[in-house]
Amino acid sequence: MSGQRHSGARPAVTSPWVIDTRELGRRPGTSRALNRTAPAVAALGVEGVVAVPAGAAVEFDLLLEAVVEGVLVSGTASAPTAGECSRCLDPISGRVEMEITELFAYPDSTTDATTDDDEVSRLVDDLVDLEPVVRDAIVLALPAVPLCTPDCAGLCPDCGGKWADLGPDHRHETIDPRWAALTERFDVDRDR
Repeated sequence: MSGQRHSGARPAVTSPWVIDTRELGRRPGTSRALNRTAPAVAALGVEGVVAVPAGAAVEFDLLLEAVVEGVLVSGTASAPTAGECSRCLDPISGRVEMEITELFAYPDSTTDATTDDDEVSRLVDDLVDLEPVVRDAIVLALPAVPLCTPDCAGLCPDCGGKWADLGPDHRHETIDPRWAALTERFDVDRDR
């Protein structure tokens, strides 16, 4: 995990990724639903393979719940993706949706005192910064090998053409290199 995810720095209150939890108070059992859209701060994923483009709208449908140790954030986030098929290199686009469940510990809570900085997220001045949590969830939810279709045949290794466009009769004649010199010497017509 990155040091940014759990840093004690105060998040920017004006960021659409930051949520003020003061209205929940510290009364366990209080909750608040949150639907919000925020732009991706940077490309999330591996650009050129598959990623959520920088500036793309990331949509949240979350529930914030006050619990004894902090604020539990749970729900879903979704965003558009762009990349290329790992077999045929055609451009692909789609959506990624992921479940989010993250505890943001209160300062001086038992969880805060008994865990390392990189093990749990923390509230800073009653603010929750969703960006690192969602970024990590998106990167883990993206396919490692994106495909345009599940049965994509890819490219012909000899000519580089798409198998889907080449047809079932496409082939390249290969001559055993041990016989190639004889074929050239005698100029044998291989079609007979």
